[in-house]
Order: sequence, then C-alpha cells, then structure tokens
Amino acid sequence: MILRLSLLSLFITVFIGGVIMFKKTEKRWVKYSVLSVSLVLLLTFVILGSNIALPQKVYAAEAAVNSTSNNLGLGYLAAGLAVGIASIGAGIAVGIAGSAAIGAISEKPEILGRALIIIGLGEGIAIYGLIISIMILGRL
Repeated sequence: MILRLSLLSLFITVFIGGVIMFKKTEKRWVKYSVLSVSLVLLLTFVILGSNIALPQKVYAAEAAVNSTSNNLGLGYLAAGLAVGIASIGAGIAVGIAGSAAIGAISEKPEILGRALIIIGLGEGIAIYGLIISIMILGRL
C-alpha cells in the first residue's frame, strides 16, 4: 500500500513538473524526457494498482520444495542481466562512436568504411553479452 501511494505521489509530482516544464522550456528533448518518465511511472502505477482490482489465484503448496529452484531463478536473472547490461553498453558505445563518425564523414567522406568498422566494434559488445547469456542458460 505504501509503495502504491509513493508511486502515485511520484507520478503526480513528475506530471505537474512536466506540465510546468512544457510551458517554460523551449528544448524539445527536455519535454520528451519528462513525458517519457511520467508515462513509465503511470504504467508502473497501473500495473501495481491492478493487483487490487483483479482476483488472485491461490494454489496448494507443493509437497517437497525443490532447492534448485532458487539457483534456477538466479541463473535466469544472470542471463538477463548479461544481455541487458551489455546492450546498454553497446548502445552508449554506438551512440558516441556514431556521432563522431557522422562528423568525421561530413568533413572527409573517404573514411566511411573505417567509421563503419569502429561502429561495428561497439555493436560487438551486445553480441558478447548474448554469447555469455547463452553459455549461462546452457548450464541450467
């Protein structure tokens, strides 16, 4: 209950701040970032609030608790984190290298091939994370 109320107050604060920001600022990226944060908070609040409205299913307890279920869950968590964090790193690398490559290509068009290779190296980080994730899932 406290979590839902805190999320609601956070959403209201961001929404009101966003409305004020829309009127005062001329920067387009600030407007879109405030809008996206408020939408994410709204969706989180709706999803958490739906637990009250929807009936919950109740299952009988299992006879024997499997001790490997915790390890299995941690393995899936590790695989997901490997892909997610590697993809975030790859996105940052491609963003930085891509913007520098566009600037360099605009001045000297002959270096297009070299710039694409540098950008491809940044994309390789995500592939490495995917390979590690497949290796983790292979062990489960």
